[in-house]
Amino acid sequence: MIEDAATEVFAERGYRGASIEEIARRSGVTPPVVYDHFSSKQALYEALIERHYAELRQVWFDHGPGDEPFAARIPKAIDAWFGYVESHPFATRMLFRDTTGDPDVAARHRLIQERSRAALLPLLVQEADVAHVELAGETDAELAWETLRAVLQGLALWWHEHPDVSRERIVSAAMNAIWLGFDRVFQGEHWAPERTPRTQ
Repeated sequence: MIEDAATEVFAERGYRGASIEEIARRSGVTPPVVYDHFSSKQALYEALIERHYAELRQVWFDHGPGDEPFAARIPKAIDAWFGYVESHPFATRMLFRDTTGDPDVAARHRLIQERSRAALLPLLVQEADVAHVELAGETDAELAWETLRAVLQGLALWWHEHPDVSRERIVSAAMNAIWLGFDRVFQGEHWAPERTPRTQ
């Protein structure tokens, strides 16, 4: 109850604008009860960031390598990812939009985000191996992840502002942006800039 109320308050008011008093009021408890669970507002904020990243990260592990082909698993994983976003709408703004207004807290947020990415990169490399796609080192893996992340988080933020759009359409947009490109890469195709012939 406290964490759910705090997620809403942080998402609505940003880190600086949020107060333990309002979080307590929305939770139906008193401020001392909040402090019994979390030593400070920053500790509560960081706990929420850790929790939501961990739960979103688990979606990918739940849909990791299995008996089904990757082409069948990826839309299920993306649908489950957006299912979490749909059921935790305020978490989207906390995680993917910097509303802290505090450099130290923003730095901690980035650190948690980087740790989450580091935990997911081995899974991405494993999936690439299953699909027989060679990633030329850690940089390729990070570029692939950043491509995936940018599409999903961008759509999640847009969806937060357009809640009337169905999850099915959001997943379809994500698959069109991600899968069509990755599928061609999986088949060995890579983009290269066109070379303009030199004139004599």
